[in-house]
Amino acid sequence: MMIARKYLYLIALAREKHFGRAAAACHISPSTLSAAISDLEAELGVAVVERGKHFTGLTPEGQCVVDYAHRMAAAEEGMRQELDRLRHGLSGHLRLGVIPTALTVVASLTSALSRRYPLVTIEVLSLSTSEILARMQDFELDAGIVYVESGQAVRQLLTVPLWNESHVLLTPSGSPFEGRDSVTWLEAVKVPLCLLTPDMQNRKTIDAVFAGLDCKVLPTVETNSIVSMLAHVCSGAWSSIMPHSVLDLIGIPEGVRVLPLVEPAVAWTTGLVVPQREPRPPMIEALLAEAHYLNDSFAKDE
Repeated sequence: MMIARKYLYLIALAREKHFGRAAAACHISPSTLSAAISDLEAELGVAVVERGKHFTGLTPEGQCVVDYAHRMAAAEEGMRQELDRLRHGLSGHLRLGVIPTALTVVASLTSALSRRYPLVTIEVLSLSTSEILARMQDFELDAGIVYVESGQAVRQLLTVPLWNESHVLLTPSGSPFEGRDSVTWLEAVKVPLCLLTPDMQNRKTIDAVFAGLDCKVLPTVETNSIVSMLAHVCSGAWSSIMPHSVLDLIGIPEGVRVLPLVEPAVAWTTGLVVPQREPRPPMIEALLAEAHYLNDSFAKDE
């Protein structure tokens, strides 16, 4: 049975938190949306929306209905993917949230998936870990690339490790570390640094390393963009700490040196996370298969 449109309207209302925006997203008038919600409430015998002049939220019963509606919509989408796969091959749209430090290396995963399933379109969004996990919970993302530690902390997620990240110092040629083969973390904190913003998981892990050394890092530039970090280092005025994997596909910018960070030597594992929902959509099964293959490839290279 196909999910009734009024449930899709409720999902849109829960997402937009505004009758006008939800109606526009569904390409209907606000009055049509309001009538559909009232019809749904009459059918279920419960109030799903807090009554007021404007939308103020869902009732507890409404949130329960939205949760079930999300699962019904996901099941219908999975069925459509399976039917398309049987007729024409796997197709559809994959929404992938990626932490900034994985934006370059994730191309190894998306390119492999695209080569095997050319009818699949992929949307890659740069988001913080908390945003990725929240949007997956709200069915706004199909999968995410986060630090494995973050994914394993959420029971409803399946995590597949992909690659290990050793951190390095990117520093302009002619910096105080000219001629060095490595730099200690305590030495790195003494030069002007451009780092990710404190809300980013990578920055939190870096701060934790410095805290373990009884030291606090005070960057003079903070950004939520890896491209911006690289640009600041290339300007010659800043150094930066980032995973070496960021450079694997794009190379080392001209005029920049890459020095391993030691004392301590620190590495984190980045992985794919997908919701633990059954049945699993064919596109997610395909993504998991590519992730396992990629994990094996990275393991052989180490």
